[in-house]
This record gives sequence, C-alpha cells and structure tokens, in this order.
Amino acid sequence: MAVGFSIAAPVGPIGVLCIRRTLGKGQRVGFFSGLGAATADAIYGSIAGFGLTFVSGFLVDQQIWIRLAGGMFLCYLGARSFFTEPAERAGASQSSRLAGAYGSTFLLTLTNPMTIISFAAIFAGLGLGEADHDYLAATFLVFGVFVGSALWWFALSGAASLLRERFDVRALRWVNRISGIVVAVFGLTALASLL
Repeated sequence: MAVGFSIAAPVGPIGVLCIRRTLGKGQRVGFFSGLGAATADAIYGSIAGFGLTFVSGFLVDQQIWIRLAGGMFLCYLGARSFFTEPAERAGASQSSRLAGAYGSTFLLTLTNPMTIISFAAIFAGLGLGEADHDYLAATFLVFGVFVGSALWWFALSGAASLLRERFDVRALRWVNRISGIVVAVFGLTALASLL
C-alpha cells in the first residue's frame, strides 16, 4: 500500500486533473479520475511484480510513440480544461461521466511507461524481484499497490471537495484556466522530451 501511495502522491498532470474535476464536477468524478490512474498503476505494478519482461520490454521500446500519444492527449485535456465553463454546482455523477473520468486518466497513466521502471526499481529495492516466482505474494503486492494508490486519490479528491464550496463560478473559471495551462505544459514537456 505504501508503494502505491508513494507512486501516486507526487502531484503531476493526473493530480491536477483530479483536483480540477473534483472542484468542477464533484468528489465522485474526481475520485473516479484517480481510480483510473490507480488501475493503471496496478497494471504496471503487476508487470513489474510478476516479471513480465516481454511486456515491460515492449513498453520501454515503444515509449517514444506512447509518450507522443500521451503528450498530445495532455495538450488536448489542457486545452479542454482551459475553455471549459464551470457549472454553478457540481451535478449528479452520471455513469457516463464517471466512466469518462476513469477511462481518460487510465489511458493517460498508461502512456507513461517510465512508471513500470519506477515499480521495477522499488520492487527490486524491497527484494521483491521476479526471481522468487512467488505469485501469491506478487498478487498481494499488486493489490496493495492499487489500494494505496486509491487511498491517495480518495484523500486528494476529498480534500479538494472540501474546498469546492469556497469557490464561486468566477474562481472555478480561473481554476479551469490555470489547470488547463499546467496540464498543457506537462503535455508540451512530454512532447519536447522526444526531441
């Protein structure tokens, strides 16, 4: 759980999206955004934990294309956030809105193949390498990664939700603009790193 929490905790583009969505659309949408990232973390954790070297090797070999797609997606989300007009109140969380929030952050997190290297390094440092072939322990480890990551996203969306009532429509418009710029900068940085 500590590994999942610590991988998720640094506030990057996913964190900014989670906060913006919580402030603009409510805690459930923000939390489901985080769950998408937690699921992707669990997938990368399982690849590292179960020692699926073929998959991890493929992801690292194809990281240029994956990062290109991720950078362009971040730029799109940044522009969309910048131009989104806030609602007067957080509306009811429709299942399609929750699925969209979940799916977008899931795909966005998957476009960062360096995450698998982080997991592999942490697992190796903890002595949880693939040499043991203890699949039950790896399963518990991956489950713990998911739970720890989900706890972080629950805490972040909950904290942002507490601030929701303090923001009027004008303030939320600025949150959208600032978060849109920050997310787009992350996307442009990802694209620039390919050069």
